[in-house]
Amino acid sequence: MANKLKLILSENAPTGDFVTVCLIGDGARIVPRLEKAEAASLIAAMGKAQFTGKSGKTLTLYMEDNTYLLVGIGEKLEAGLDAETIGGKLFTALEATAQKRGHMPDHGLAEDVMADLLFGARLAGYHFEEYFTETDSAKESVSLNVTAPGINDEHALIQDRNALFEGVAMARDLVFEPANKLYPEVFAERCKTLAPLGLEIEVLDEPAMQKLGMGALLGESRLVVMNWKGGGDEAPVALVGKGVTFDTGGISLKPAKGMEDMKWDMGGAAAVTGAICALAGRKVKRNVVGVIGLVENMPDGNAQRPGDVVTAMSGKTIEVINTDAEGRLVLADALHYTETRFKPRAMVNLATLTGAILVSLGKEYAGMFTNSNELAALLSAAGERTEEKLWQMPMGEAYDKMLKSHIADMKNIGGPYGGSITAACFLERFVENTPWAHLDIAGKAWSDKSTPTVPKGGTGFGVRLLNRLVDEWKDVNRNEK
Repeated sequence: MANKLKLILSENAPTGDFVTVCLIGDGARIVPRLEKAEAASLIAAMGKAQFTGKSGKTLTLYMEDNTYLLVGIGEKLEAGLDAETIGGKLFTALEATAQKRGHMPDHGLAEDVMADLLFGARLAGYHFEEYFTETDSAKESVSLNVTAPGINDEHALIQDRNALFEGVAMARDLVFEPANKLYPEVFAERCKTLAPLGLEIEVLDEPAMQKLGMGALLGESRLVVMNWKGGGDEAPVALVGKGVTFDTGGISLKPAKGMEDMKWDMGGAAAVTGAICALAGRKVKRNVVGVIGLVENMPDGNAQRPGDVVTAMSGKTIEVINTDAEGRLVLADALHYTETRFKPRAMVNLATLTGAILVSLGKEYAGMFTNSNELAALLSAAGERTEEKLWQMPMGEAYDKMLKSHIADMKNIGGPYGGSITAACFLERFVENTPWAHLDIAGKAWSDKSTPTVPKGGTGFGVRLLNRLVDEWKDVNRNEK
């Protein structure tokens, strides 16, 4: 991971050639505290350019004595998504200037607004450049010097947002990595690097999983447990991620076109890893355990075949009809293991599970399936607050019956319709008494276009959502049957 933005919190303006960054409210209202003559000059220039301060609009003014970058904030700049988006717009506009060096004078903003604005700028500055052999770091970098009395690198809100950014960046990095560089063993080693944050990290290799009876997950695989104990003796909230580091479809081979994108079929595991990284970095006072199942799905002489029957850790048998429906096998053992070992107060699993969810929801929402209306409400609220939105999908007996097998307890796929729903019904069979939600993020882990704070490519979807869920946690119950 690289970040194009160099952020400097200082009471002094930089020397040399730089751009003065000014937030402008509706009606060309100047927010920073400028000298009268300077403000009057700016107002005149904005009038000529017809710049009114509409939220998200930017304008660069090259004036006789200085260069100004104006960023519209509308009627009022609020903490949260509003400030983050403005921060992202600010970074993009500053990067487009000739100087690429900015100074943001004191604007008198509330501390939470300033922290979120800078967080948004850092999110926008994320850049994955690991495999470029020719880069000009000096040319690419953007620096922003910020004067905000009382705000420095040690400020609690700044440290909190920095830790959250590190989690998002880690998830994005993992999704961007090519499959020949990031496979189950390497992913597990990446998770081990989080131990200095205070996490307890366990990696179960194939013999350990064989001993536990994880017949659904076993292959070239690893199971990683990341345990954050910030809440004393309370039962943890459990986060479970699907980590298929490359998915060819196995014997049920996918079409060649677009198969290179299947490196991000570990987006659920990336989200859980990034979320745990952020929670530990922020020292959140809750117990949270992250469990990720890591595999590759490749054709091989020893690969699972259509028609094979495997026995999951729970003891239930599964007829494998389609080897491209492998993610649910990974999650079946991971969910059972997590529930029986940790006795969590709730479980949330994330997975790039089905193409069918894109048919249902496009790329605007992730699909949410759950046995708890209370958990659904918490997740939906967290999604709205972070712009990582969820849409609750139906489940039920009629869909569940589609999984009936004539030789085993269940098939791993249903019929031709409702594929994302029958996948969720499959997972629910491996959850006993715990409030649980399954988030199908197949349309959200990777993006073909950028937004003010999310790059084209790996999005890191889920990290902020899960952190918000834990921050605003309230105990939930299963629906009554």
